[in-house]
Amino acid sequence: MSLGGGPGGGNPQIQELSEQIQEIRGQIENLTAEKERLDAEKAEIDEAIDAMERLQSGSQVQVPIGGDAYLHAEIGDIDRVTVGLGGGYAAERDVDGAIETLEGKQDTIDERISEIDDDIDRLNEETEELEERAMSLQRQQMQQQMQGQQEQGNE
Repeated sequence: MSLGGGPGGGNPQIQELSEQIQEIRGQIENLTAEKERLDAEKAEIDEAIDAMERLQSGSQVQVPIGGDAYLHAEIGDIDRVTVGLGGGYAAERDVDGAIETLEGKQDTIDERISEIDDDIDRLNEETEELEERAMSLQRQQMQQQMQGQQEQGNE
């Protein structure tokens, strides 16, 4: 949406509203990117839970070693799983405990996604209000210009 106040002069209030709208849109973009990152993290957790539920000792797997390279390996002992706890810490758990830990992470991610959705909704409402105010100011400005032109024409 193009609001007045560009290089040609324009209304400073409209320019300020336009800048606020752009700032809010940037915040919405950042929140959307964070939500996408959290969705990807949640999908990885789903994959890990699924793997723990279906793999057995002796199963063949591919282990990523970096650079998009994988080693073929055999699961020796599925009874113990090392799970990241956050903050650079990890703990060894049995499969059920590991799944429980990962499901707890998913719950935390779901809460954050919900907060982000609420923030995005609030920011969208704020943007709509600012756009309405800017449009109202533009209409007022145009009416004043038209009145000024009519008065000049009547002289």
